[in-house]
Amino acid sequence: MVLVFFASGIVLVLETVSLRLVAPYLGLSLQVTSAVIGMSLGAIAYGAWLGGWHADRRDPRRLLAPLLGLSALAVAGTLPVVRWLGEALRGTSVTVVLGLTAAAVFVPIMLLSAVPPMVVKLQLGDLEQTGRVVGRLSSVGTLGAVTATLVTGFVLVAALPTSVIMIGAAVLLAVAALALGAYLRRAGQATATAARVTAAALLAVGTGLSVLAPDPCDVETAYHCAQVSADPLRPAGRVLYLNSAEHSYVDLADPTRLEYAYTQWIGVVADLAAPAGAAVDAVHLGGGGFTVPRYLAATRPGSRSTVFEIDGGLVELAERTLGLRPGPDLRAVVGDARMLLGELPDGSADLVVGDAFGDLAVPWHLTTREMMTEIRRVAGPDGIYAQNVIDGPPTRFIRAEVATVAAVFPHVALIAPRGALDGREGANFVIVASARPLPLPALTARLAMLQQPVPMISGPDLTAFTADATVLTDDFAPVDQMLVRVS
Repeated sequence: MVLVFFASGIVLVLETVSLRLVAPYLGLSLQVTSAVIGMSLGAIAYGAWLGGWHADRRDPRRLLAPLLGLSALAVAGTLPVVRWLGEALRGTSVTVVLGLTAAAVFVPIMLLSAVPPMVVKLQLGDLEQTGRVVGRLSSVGTLGAVTATLVTGFVLVAALPTSVIMIGAAVLLAVAALALGAYLRRAGQATATAARVTAAALLAVGTGLSVLAPDPCDVETAYHCAQVSADPLRPAGRVLYLNSAEHSYVDLADPTRLEYAYTQWIGVVADLAAPAGAAVDAVHLGGGGFTVPRYLAATRPGSRSTVFEIDGGLVELAERTLGLRPGPDLRAVVGDARMLLGELPDGSADLVVGDAFGDLAVPWHLTTREMMTEIRRVAGPDGIYAQNVIDGPPTRFIRAEVATVAAVFPHVALIAPRGALDGREGANFVIVASARPLPLPALTARLAMLQQPVPMISGPDLTAFTADATVLTDDFAPVDQMLVRVS
């Protein structure tokens, strides 16, 4: 029973951790999650069938220790295989998603799933006890899986890097194989010395390759694989990568510098949200590199920014490497933006900035009409909402999101390059919305003065752009199916 509990637990550890293992290359979309679950279930089914087939033809006592050893080898080899394949195959096509998730989970989970039917065969001494034996071992296996899922999700992922968890699982499997082999040798079921030596050598090689495999992360937080790189053209420039996608740019020496085009557009909106130089109360949904909050603090002294960032590790990274200095003018609150927004008073924000979406991960619950209703409540009658969205042809997601915002706010405009508005290219879009009329002429004039001028559409042009797009709701928000990821 201990063996079944252990093997089933490792299966769920691998399934949970594999999501983090593939995230830097595939993102954390619904398709990726579905692929990991589907591949894992397929591996469990095939492994159970294979284990039962072999148990009927060979003595399971001669198979179990080698099977655990092979599982250890497979787990040790998974990390380098996925990282090298991920670097080579980056993309979000169905083929890439299925292929990389299969590489991450199928072989080790298949091998481990062959253990329970072999143990069942050994436990069945009387056909009249078949139901009791199978039920007991099935219950023990499920309990092992549940325990491992909770421990991995609540403890291991928060405390250890993915590579450490994977190597640790491989070592545990190897130790279990050696211990079981030693126990069976005393019972006269020894495994050949040459086989043990070969397995140990291969395990060492696999572990070594895991250490040498390319690591896309400087820091693994609870939600992201994060990396900060210096800008070779600007000594004070820093680039934040999340799951290998370029996410934020920070100039440590000049917080007013907005490097990316979409942050410049949000900067224009922020500049016109109140009279020049006047302090504002701002709420930011998503922190990232904290570029816009630092911009507000520099351009509008006395402003107060509250930043909702779900990833506490990202806040710590920004404090260490991106010049984040929390204080009265900038408060970082760790937690889910939707839950935290509900705690704010009505009309408490002059400006709400939504920048929690990337091209590899979009939290769907921040896209819906119910979420927009909360934002309008907090923005009150005079506040402005600016939301960054990334999409590409055929622009189903951005059109649905504009329709959703427009279902709540009476005044809406959309900023994006002409090619993106025409559906010819992928890009960032910034939605601007308010309960009061927007300063459209001033916005248009300021956007035209940027180094890379960009158009803004509203009124009939915006209505034509959204056409018959679906309004997203908590009950129906197929964001992952709508979204086209932009590389």
